[in-house]
Amino acid sequence: MHRKTKLAAVIGAAIAPLLAVSLPAPTASAHGYINSPASRQAQCAARTVSCGSIQWEPQSVEGPKGQRNCHGGVARFAELNDDSKGWQRHNVGSSTSFRWTLTVQHRTSTWQYYVGNTLVAEFDDGNSIPGQTVTHNVNFGNIRGNQKVLAIWNIADTGNAFYACVDVNIG
Repeated sequence: MHRKTKLAAVIGAAIAPLLAVSLPAPTASAHGYINSPASRQAQCAARTVSCGSIQWEPQSVEGPKGQRNCHGGVARFAELNDDSKGWQRHNVGSSTSFRWTLTVQHRTSTWQYYVGNTLVAEFDDGNSIPGQTVTHNVNFGNIRGNQKVLAIWNIADTGNAFYACVDVNIG
């Protein structure tokens, strides 16, 4: 019995490195969302608005780069696109700071902020790894009134981005 155990250990030790290099690498696990002013997913997590599964994972709105919607193209988070859900609107000035909470940091290319189809701000991180929180001061220029801001965290070394929408009253 002792000889079989030893043989199994030797074979296992020989095979393990081969498996490690032949198995596919796991996908990147970067996660984050805007918590101030409270994004739609932050409002779900705080139970300010009744939501489905996003309430337990507000940091998980990850989808392919290039989306222009609140749910990042992820069907199970489609309710984030529903403008009639009673999202809390935040009064802000002609510029405001958006603070992201990153539960897992990942190399970042850019952070983008849209109002409608207009890119109002972009911050280039040059493929660096951000800290656990990231804050951007966004100037809205001449845009005023009730608006939905779409914020996008573009990951540098994957084809994905993270999406967050914040409802604001700019004035």
